[in-house]
Amino acid sequence: MSDQAPAASPLPRVLDALGVGERDIASIAPLTGGTYNTVTRVTLADGRDWVVKTPPPHTAALRYERDLLVNEVAFYTAAARAGGPAIPRVVRSETDPAAPTGAYLVMTARPGRPWHEVAPTAGDGDESRLRAELGRIVGQLHGATGAAPSGFGYPAEPFGPLAPTWRSAFTAMTEAVLADAETYRARLPYPVGDIRTLLAGAAPVLDEVTRPALVHFDLWPGNLLVTGEPGARTIGGVIDGERMFWGDPVADFVSLALFGDIERDRDFLAGYAEGSGKSVEFTDALRTRYALYRSYLYLIMLVETVPRAVGPGAAHETWELVAPHLVDALDAVRLGAGISCRTHLGSDD
Repeated sequence: MSDQAPAASPLPRVLDALGVGERDIASIAPLTGGTYNTVTRVTLADGRDWVVKTPPPHTAALRYERDLLVNEVAFYTAAARAGGPAIPRVVRSETDPAAPTGAYLVMTARPGRPWHEVAPTAGDGDESRLRAELGRIVGQLHGATGAAPSGFGYPAEPFGPLAPTWRSAFTAMTEAVLADAETYRARLPYPVGDIRTLLAGAAPVLDEVTRPALVHFDLWPGNLLVTGEPGARTIGGVIDGERMFWGDPVADFVSLALFGDIERDRDFLAGYAEGSGKSVEFTDALRTRYALYRSYLYLIMLVETVPRAVGPGAAHETWELVAPHLVDALDAVRLGAGISCRTHLGSDD
């Protein structure tokens, strides 16, 4: 065994529950890059390669971050039927924090390095091909029906049972992060009340969504593993499904083009049409929904800096990066919903 797990770690209890002893382990290595769970790669002497996730002991978190492992297990279970080999398979899980092992998830490891570390380029043809491949995978995931739920929202049900409509589910989701903003006194570019009113005014457009789709909602390059040599790279893994929910597939476009515009990503959209069986038609209503989901993610990114205690420097960097995009997204919501009275800019102090 190359490294020993820290004494306070729940990892030994998890491995014991799986019948894995010290002599069965070839190596243990912590994985970094995540912002919530503790993640460890465990390679066994017989060649099995696992990733073990355990939640943090702290309680300071956003309202939606309750029992995130429930969401992740739901994602991998549903995605395994549709996402192909890039999706990790669940080996075993325990979602009850009061269990003797604590909550945990053990899944198969996937090959590759995070997309942004590999940095594929247009010159070797990898970027275009990978974007198309990603589009096909996401399109297939959005069509997953094998575990179709009875409603919309987060499987962990942090706000109560799954909602019967997407409008009611998304309203609860946005209300939760706005309540967090008030609780933590997070810095936002507009007063919370104005944002709440603006989002509520655009909510009727959400009634277009009638089927709960499998939405990862965190498909930034850090959660996409790329493997292979330059000129022949492929997507080796789609990971970290803990932020998933059942909702509008358009919501996934936000992290897929973080701070950008998915409409300009022709390679992805071509692959998506192939994987889902239909092209995306960017109607005015769809663009308004897209703006709502951009607003939601940017709100989360700004508010979460407080309970995570990232420090003044990192909080300021996040503000400088995210706040202008939140303003743009809220303006797009206002224009798309035909709301004539613009919310006023709040104090920056």
